[in-house]
Amino acid sequence: MPRRPRLELPGVPLHFTHRGVNRAATFLDDEDFSAYRQLLGEVLAGQGIPLHAYVLMTNHVHLLLTPPCVGSLSAAMCQLGRRYVPAFNRRHGCTGTLWEGRFKSCLVDTDRYVLTVQRYIELNPVRAAMTETPEAYRWSSARGSLGLIADPLLSLHPVYLALGDGQQARASAYREWVDQGINQDEVQSIRLHLEQERALGHPRFQAMVEKTLNRPVAVRGRGRPRRAEKKGPE
Repeated sequence: MPRRPRLELPGVPLHFTHRGVNRAATFLDDEDFSAYRQLLGEVLAGQGIPLHAYVLMTNHVHLLLTPPCVGSLSAAMCQLGRRYVPAFNRRHGCTGTLWEGRFKSCLVDTDRYVLTVQRYIELNPVRAAMTETPEAYRWSSARGSLGLIADPLLSLHPVYLALGDGQQARASAYREWVDQGINQDEVQSIRLHLEQERALGHPRFQAMVEKTLNRPVAVRGRGRPRRAEKKGPE
């Protein structure tokens, strides 16, 4: 049975993730991280895709970006895989695939949701107990978002830019946002929408996406409904 097309709308942000096969490492040393980050910038630039946040973990990647047209992200990731995987295998004496199937993505509403996903991404190393602060992790956008460096990969989202007048004011406001942390309900919601590849956002946003794409976009409950709750085919 063919897979359904991804939920994509031109100009609407996407939260992207890709894991190593069987959760194996996709980056073994700094050279791997550096090579992937460079290639990522090149392929996204080639497709005209702005990148708003990222984190490269040892066995998976998270990105927040806004593809300009349907299919441009898939094209970019296909190019990235064709370039990164053979180089990784040559360096480390490996063969075969590196990534676990196709990547997952979910649409992200603007307003508060973009910043919530950005914070989720940049706090990944903290949740994994790899660092105490997001900016202490070298392979993420946190230092750029917090105004500590100029990260050439980043194209700051308009919602981020609206945090204040000038770089310092925006970075300070974002620092307060990150320092608030992210609660478990938000973490679970982001993960569930990403796992099911749905549309994360306000019900009005979900209704707009559903009407535009003529497809269900809200997350499904886990497991089968109890027999008494069945109301016929959906």
